[in-house]
Amino acid sequence: MDSVTQIALGAAIGEATLGKKIGNRAVLWGAFCGMFPDLDVLIPLGDAVKDFTYHRSASHSLFVLTLLTPLFVWLILKLNPKTIQYRKRWITLVFLAFTTHILLDCLTVYGTQIFWPLQTPPVMWSTVFIIDPVYSLPLITGVLFALVLSRNKLTGHTLNKIGLGLSSLYLVWTIGVKAHVGGIAKETLNLQNISHNQVLTIAAPFNTLLWRVLVMDDDKYYEGFYSIFDENRRVNFQQYPIQKQLLDSLQDHWPVKRLQWFTHNNYAVEQIHNDIVIKDLRMGFEPVYVFQFKVGEIKEGNIIPTKSSEVEPEFDLSQLRPVWDRIWTEPSITMTGLSRTKW
Repeated sequence: MDSVTQIALGAAIGEATLGKKIGNRAVLWGAFCGMFPDLDVLIPLGDAVKDFTYHRSASHSLFVLTLLTPLFVWLILKLNPKTIQYRKRWITLVFLAFTTHILLDCLTVYGTQIFWPLQTPPVMWSTVFIIDPVYSLPLITGVLFALVLSRNKLTGHTLNKIGLGLSSLYLVWTIGVKAHVGGIAKETLNLQNISHNQVLTIAAPFNTLLWRVLVMDDDKYYEGFYSIFDENRRVNFQQYPIQKQLLDSLQDHWPVKRLQWFTHNNYAVEQIHNDIVIKDLRMGFEPVYVFQFKVGEIKEGNIIPTKSSEVEPEFDLSQLRPVWDRIWTEPSITMTGLSRTKW
């Protein structure tokens, strides 16, 4: 989830845990602990694929953060010695701020390695977009009320809990609607006899009313969209080639193997001029994806491995307008317009 939301969540947890006892210091420490796991982005690893796939690894590990909790509590009590009688509440605050951060990240599609250093695939429940104001605004509002009404701790505390409750209920909604869309996607695939290896439903940008459905097969993938307001229980799919043959000479190249693992094989390959580029199909729409990496290049007719580098996509926020339109307008046959929209 975006850092602003994670800070707000940590602050709300802090206020709910210790706000009535020690005031705004609980909010501030909760905000810091809520932000802490994302500080791993400040550590450059010297390689684009490493930077991409080691984010949300050690810093988002349940094992690591559990071990760090007593260290953080020790530091907090050193700086706030008069609150030592609330040691157990401090432990609860820090641990909840850490764990809610990583569990919220698990609800996005990026991929969170909560069991690092175990080499289990990243968790990506993909029930919510990485920025969703419907989730974030109640949290932020509740925390602001708690800060503004610090002299009236009971009212501020109550409003903060209401914000936390509304945001949590929204997450329950996202899980339910994802299950609904997933069922419709599988119905469509069965009706159209579309062979597939895996199906991924992903919340569209900034909302959970429209969902993108990504279907992977051996040598091709399908993209479709479904709005909860669609009258017809079907997804209109368009087919695209994966072009795995471009990786034939790169199968042992570490960035290739790492991206295959990290994306759960939700990727496609493209030749751009003389560059071989892997596209992470989980984030973006056809034909532009947020994360694309050069992993090889063509020299003298041969494809050779190269150090990975990120290929910057062309963004135009005005191109998101079809997303909003698609929520309310169901296509009659295919959804060519949105599938060809740059995002």
